[in-house]
Amino acid sequence: MKKVESSGKTIDEAILMAVAQLGVQRDKLEIEILEEPVKGFFGFIGAKDAKVRATIKKTIGDRTKEFLMELLTYMDVEAIVDVTEKEEKVDVELRGRGMGLLIGHRGETLDALQYLTNLVVNKQGLKYKRINLDAENYRRKREETLRRLAKRLGYKVSKTRKRITLEPMNPFERRIIHAALQNDEYVRTYSEGEEPYRRVVITTK
Repeated sequence: MKKVESSGKTIDEAILMAVAQLGVQRDKLEIEILEEPVKGFFGFIGAKDAKVRATIKKTIGDRTKEFLMELLTYMDVEAIVDVTEKEEKVDVELRGRGMGLLIGHRGETLDALQYLTNLVVNKQGLKYKRINLDAENYRRKREETLRRLAKRLGYKVSKTRKRITLEPMNPFERRIIHAALQNDEYVRTYSEGEEPYRRVVITTK
């Protein structure tokens, strides 16, 4: 965590010095007053400057990386954690050996890790941001596979006029199927069943 100690004739001046040294805006800093200014006799004898310690505040992205690094160490998994923080969300890409363990069957472990990370990090008093967790581009690859599957099955339903019920999917995967066929001229989709066995149904319009 980057921090500095700075001095000035007043507390405000000391804070401004810290802002200049760290190169960030005032609202990005946590300020600890170490010494109050003392005027001294006749304005200068025994006078003491104000002294503050300024620390750059951790962002949601910083806390996300810290949490995941600790969690992966506990799981005995070596991975590089790349974090991209945006206005409304934080995208995380995990890279390294043993990613299959983190992804799990059909991404179930990855989904659980994402849920846990959102739960822990967003409880720390900062502005809520959705945290999207991926490993070795699994979600992108899975999305491409599901889009191709949706198009192929949609075409089949339009030709046979028989509905198709897909295997149970998580909400992320179901949304991909729905989105892939939402503008299809001949078929429509809906979900049925209860979690975790909820399925997408493709049928004719």
